[in-house]
Amino acid sequence: MLRINDTAPDFRARTTDGTIQFHDWIGDGWAVLFSHPKDFTPICTTELSTMVRAAGRFTERNCKVIALSVDTVEDHQRWTADVEQLAGRDLNYPIIGDPELEIARAYGMLPADIGGDAAGRTAMDNATARSVFVIGPDKRIKAMIVYPMTSGRNFEEILRLLDSCQKTAVESVATPANWQVGDDVVILPSIDNETARARWPEGWSSPLPYLRMVADRP
Repeated sequence: MLRINDTAPDFRARTTDGTIQFHDWIGDGWAVLFSHPKDFTPICTTELSTMVRAAGRFTERNCKVIALSVDTVEDHQRWTADVEQLAGRDLNYPIIGDPELEIARAYGMLPADIGGDAAGRTAMDNATARSVFVIGPDKRIKAMIVYPMTSGRNFEEILRLLDSCQKTAVESVATPANWQVGDDVVILPSIDNETARARWPEGWSSPLPYLRMVADRP
């Protein structure tokens, strides 16, 4: 089972944009990988089309987006027409084909010992392939979310999570509950007060002894 800070498994795979080597494709930026149990499923179609409209906001954050569905690239190419119709614009990110279930197994979305291929499986067989992975430039997993098939993903939350992970990566702060960009942030507990005073000479508020809040820096 993958955990936060594990290296995201690398793989070579066909996608709707051609063959990629995943780590090379990520490059020196961030990536969001989100998965689907089967093509031509209603909730997943709404998600793919929503990401078409949101992809530019990820790009602004130096983050590539890529989908995976447990079917062939040829199936994906047919599915793309529905996604584009719902989105009202062309697909602007790749969809990975995983007909042998190799990537889904490598990422713990399906049991490692599962046999067969996508052709003999239904969406319900693959119901656990409903994950989001936020991956950093170091190719390590920074966050994971898993959704049931009946609950469409909240892409505003995925963007918020990406913003939080990126802020922590460069500023040694954490983000509190319901944080949005511009809200106060939390000084990491690993930063002692002496170091914190040098970094935040304006000081901080402490509603609790172990909770140090400072203004967010743009």
